[in-house]
Amino acid sequence: MPTLHEVLGLVARAPDVTHGVTSVFERIGPAIEATRLALEYADASKAPVVWRDPASIGAALPVAPGQWPVAGTSGVLASLVVHREEPFSPGDHQQFSAIAETFAIALARDAQFEDLQRELTARAQEVAHQRAFVECVVDSLPDGLHVVDRDYRIHAWNHKRETGLQGVARSDAIGRTIFEVMHRQPAALLKQEFDEVFASGRLQQFQMESSAFGEPRAYRISKIPMRMGGGPVTHVITIGEDITDWKAALDRTAQSEKLAALGQLAAGVMHEINNPLATIAACAESLAMQQELGPPATPPTELLRIIDLEVQRCKKIVNGLLDFARPKPVHRELFDLDEVVQQSLFLLQHHPRFKRVTLVMELEGNGHAMVHGDADQLAQVLIALAMNALDATPEGGRVVIRTSAERADDGQAIAQLEVEDEGPGIPRTLQAKVFEPFFTTKPPGQGTGLGLAICYGIVNDHGGQLELVSPEGAGAVFRVSLPIGIAP
Repeated sequence: MPTLHEVLGLVARAPDVTHGVTSVFERIGPAIEATRLALEYADASKAPVVWRDPASIGAALPVAPGQWPVAGTSGVLASLVVHREEPFSPGDHQQFSAIAETFAIALARDAQFEDLQRELTARAQEVAHQRAFVECVVDSLPDGLHVVDRDYRIHAWNHKRETGLQGVARSDAIGRTIFEVMHRQPAALLKQEFDEVFASGRLQQFQMESSAFGEPRAYRISKIPMRMGGGPVTHVITIGEDITDWKAALDRTAQSEKLAALGQLAAGVMHEINNPLATIAACAESLAMQQELGPPATPPTELLRIIDLEVQRCKKIVNGLLDFARPKPVHRELFDLDEVVQQSLFLLQHHPRFKRVTLVMELEGNGHAMVHGDADQLAQVLIALAMNALDATPEGGRVVIRTSAERADDGQAIAQLEVEDEGPGIPRTLQAKVFEPFFTTKPPGQGTGLGLAICYGIVNDHGGQLELVSPEGAGAVFRVSLPIGIAP
């Protein structure tokens, strides 16, 4: 008969209860001359663990076997049943009771292991389901997405990046460097873009155009820093969004809004042109009278010079309006923000409200506010902001237009354009909505609610920010911040 210590060792080393009990029975059976040993479960769906002496197979079993309950915290789990010819002594009962308790410990251990295994399986299935769900979400995005680590190796590559003429299969992208997969782009430029995000930890956005599919397409590229565990940036998520249709719609809407502003300017322009036309008419009348009275003593040079000056003045006013009204292709170049302000004010001076307020210009000067972008689009932004300021400012009030070269919080050099009025201001509850399309604080019929939304889109397209920075009830100050001297 094995000792209790040996029984514990056999059960502990076995991978499960069945193997442990079988090992114990193989040691006990010959030692006590048993004909049959069995661990019979209370759950009838579980098959018993049985050992039988080969010599006794075919022979009848003893009528009254020994039986010891294997009990756990939840009740009787099984029974240890022993068949042998010899009667059981008190010592046998004690030993078999101890063995039954050992089996109870093994059963409890297996039950806990099964519970843990079920929990781990459920967790693994849940994680797999969540992973499949996230992958499905990423693959369902209409935009191309990929994730790169600090070694520039690709860890994620969604379905959109697999499609198209330049698509790359996910199996060919995962694990390789971004330079190997996107070999059509300059490696040095790609590396610089990723290094900027890894170093700064800030979102980077820029636009690019491609003719790889025949017709030119515009894309917005966003590089998003990703941190594992809240530490430094470990990965960069790159999203490429096709914005060709959006830009076309924005251009159409911007042109419509420009024409609406043009209508307001036209009334003032017509009034302004009346003055030089009256002068021209007076000079023509004087020439006619001189012709009737006979040849003048001196040639009418002065009258002709005045007529020519006034004609050129009318032409300049009309051309300025036409240049503002005509849709133009986007042409980006380096220019002085102060010059845009001065050119825009030439049109604004014909607005009916212009002469009823005091316009104050505080320009940076010295060519410090240099911006890379489309001067015509930024002129449209200034005119829209200035016309809003003119409408909001009471008669005799001031509208201040200022430019400056500043440093942003992150140290980046920026050019700022501010338009400040002395109107009633914008309530704090409405300030968050001023850049939403179709939102306006003007009375019905006096505003489309598109002006500020279009301005916001143009400034954002230039890599800048348009914000309302004034306190409630103290007039409105709109600030445009643009990067100095670099392409957005």
